[in-house]
Amino acid sequence: MVWLRVRSKESDVEIKMSKVLLTGASGFIGGYVVEELLSRGHNVVGLDNYSKYGRVKRSYDSHPNYKLVEGDACDVDLMTNLLMDCDHLIAGAALIGGISYFHAYAYDLLATNERIMASTCDAAIKAHRQGKLQKVTYLSSSMVFESSQHWPSVEGDQRKIPPPLSSYGFQKLAVEYFAQAAFDQYKLPFTIIRPFNCVGVGEGRALGEVEVLSGNVSLAMSHVVPDLVQKILKGQDPLHILGSGEQIRHYTYGGDLAKGIVTCMESPKALNEDFNISTAESTSVLQLAELIWNKIHKSSKPFKYVSDEAYEYDVQRRVPSVEKTKSVLNFECTTSLDTMLDEVIPWIQMAINEGKI
Repeated sequence: MVWLRVRSKESDVEIKMSKVLLTGASGFIGGYVVEELLSRGHNVVGLDNYSKYGRVKRSYDSHPNYKLVEGDACDVDLMTNLLMDCDHLIAGAALIGGISYFHAYAYDLLATNERIMASTCDAAIKAHRQGKLQKVTYLSSSMVFESSQHWPSVEGDQRKIPPPLSSYGFQKLAVEYFAQAAFDQYKLPFTIIRPFNCVGVGEGRALGEVEVLSGNVSLAMSHVVPDLVQKILKGQDPLHILGSGEQIRHYTYGGDLAKGIVTCMESPKALNEDFNISTAESTSVLQLAELIWNKIHKSSKPFKYVSDEAYEYDVQRRVPSVEKTKSVLNFECTTSLDTMLDEVIPWIQMAINEGKI
């Protein structure tokens, strides 16, 4: 581990510069996390097998403190070798997507993600005992609160409410059990992070054989924001939305989420703790759809929509408590939905023009 002394008129601070292995580094959230880690001076080893989007180019590919390894997080030997001289592991590799994705691949998500998590923990346990590894920071999901009937969801509720009904939510809850069990038996330190509805640039059309149509548009098998944006940009009128549109979500900027993840990784206060990382703002899907519509069409077209049949596991409310994150880590996600969309809409337009979505 390297120490960097930062001097300014106001401070003279020593910051620990770590070597970090990030699995799923070429994914949507992974891209933001790599940028945040590099901006804080960490050395980063990324691992990805390109299963979601295929090979992608990133602005930091040639950064001197970044190395990308093509490989599978299910490969215990590879993971162990990479981890032996790393200070931290951020376990981000997983099959993941929006609601259409985890209905289309219900078994694959469960089976593959369990294999990834078991391999990750096997390698981390060995690297913690024999190498330099200090802690694993696990990415869970807001879907662990899928069966909640009271809101906001507070850290700890996942152990008190009924387990998730979807295979995706159930597997993400299992991630948290892996983390706790590895600590209980092997004293492998951890931090658990639950992102809520990440929004940003970098998502493409997921690889796979299943095509999901929403009206006359093929979904990107991703998340609600890019799918709504692409449908409106492609001229869908009326706009097709899933269900009534009354579903409540907390849309969180990818850059804010990455800051929260790295803060959790770095902070001693996060040791063996779990955190909801989310904006505090509630937004219905219908409010989101109308906001995107008006940003794209201005006043040229009145907003019109039709409701398609909802998916079985389309949770009606996912509302986090963010008090623990604020009080323990002094961290908040502050980017507004309006600001997020001003970045995402032009990016989706560019991706459509280039045939990526």
